[in-house]
Amino acid sequence: MADPKTPPKTPPPLPNLHLPDGLEAVYANLVRIAHTPAEIVFDFARLLPGDKLPTVQARVLMSPLGSKLFLRALTENLARYEAAFGEIHIPQQHSLADFLFRPPQPGDDKGEDKGPNDG
Repeated sequence: MADPKTPPKTPPPLPNLHLPDGLEAVYANLVRIAHTPAEIVFDFARLLPGDKLPTVQARVLMSPLGSKLFLRALTENLARYEAAFGEIHIPQQHSLADFLFRPPQPGDDKGEDKGPNDG
């Protein structure tokens, strides 16, 4: 049981972030993840229809601990997103490339998972 004289611990406040002038947002639809014993490397890339190779837009290096904390924060934020906007469905029948780059199919507005060869 908690001691009524001890106030509950609160997490330290997060630092303010400075966004430099001219900072550009980038779009990435895939990420390659590699690691060494000391760091995790995230290569965020974009692959568009007609491209022969994905183009890396940003490389982020994090410590293993920082990566684990990032995973926790991302998991918490995705849960809040889904609570507000509904579940994010991951395609199961086809590859992610089929899902991202195929032309729209009849029934797409109903949330069905149809691939390029499904009528």
